[in-house]
Amino acid sequence: MNETLLEVRNIRKSFFRKEALNNVSLTVKKGEVFGLLGPNGAGKTTLIRIINRIIEPDEGAVKFDGHLMEANDLRRIGYLPEERGLFKDMTVEKHALFLGRLRGLETKDIRNKMEFWFDTFQMNEWRKKRIEQLSKGMAQKVQFMCTVLHEPDLLILDEPFSGFDPVNVELIKKQLMIMRAAGKTIILSTHNMKNVEEICDRAALIHEAKKIADGTISELQGAQKTGLYAIRFRGNMLTFVNALWTGFEIYDKTEHGDNRFTVRVTMRNESTFDDLLKVLIGQVSIESAWEVLPTMQDVFINLVQPVSNEK
Repeated sequence: MNETLLEVRNIRKSFFRKEALNNVSLTVKKGEVFGLLGPNGAGKTTLIRIINRIIEPDEGAVKFDGHLMEANDLRRIGYLPEERGLFKDMTVEKHALFLGRLRGLETKDIRNKMEFWFDTFQMNEWRKKRIEQLSKGMAQKVQFMCTVLHEPDLLILDEPFSGFDPVNVELIKKQLMIMRAAGKTIILSTHNMKNVEEICDRAALIHEAKKIADGTISELQGAQKTGLYAIRFRGNMLTFVNALWTGFEIYDKTEHGDNRFTVRVTMRNESTFDDLLKVLIGQVSIESAWEVLPTMQDVFINLVQPVSNEK
């Protein structure tokens, strides 16, 4: 079992009597990608700023690698804020050198690490360009590079894919997976639930200043499942329907041509997935069968809307 790298304990924070965080606790394990999810204004950015010691909580504590977080721990953290901040009149190279030195790196080390990222992001021809000459996507690459230049143990990314085209999104995701495999820990705050499904190990959902759910991605999806199953088969649709009899109900179907279908069904009474397969075997040629889990988009909407509708 992974050790805990970051522990947020009973955090409360208000601004001008408006509650931003209400008794929020969570743990992030070493070597995992942790999704920090929630609607706009839920409190995610406030929590991230507290972790980075940009602001102080009204109550609660943050522990890092087993001890109460101290200023020196920030050297082991890389933070990419949603509001990007680069010095527009600096060149890409000078900007990286400047931020690397702020992180305590020697110039030689910074240059060595820059070479890797310039090659990885295909940015060599841009290294002498001023930041103001870069496209939004290229500037995003520079900011990401500067965030990870000191090889932090904890990487906190607030909407890191914003402004990237699909090719560069995949490039960033690939680098995050490489970092995870190397034992780095990543907190990912994003509204893109597809990315959460693809790269996050666990996630927490914050809504209206409170944590309303957390767990592994499969646990979050499993908690919202509706008993829907899918069967992909070749055969006669009428034969399929007759085989179901009274134990199952068709939810919807998709015809693929050449007598091939995908049908989603729900269970009636005490029927199980095994029962479904038993009544179909020999009636149609089953190509695949699976339980239909909600997407993280579905999970997000299902968890957030009931809270909102209670008002």
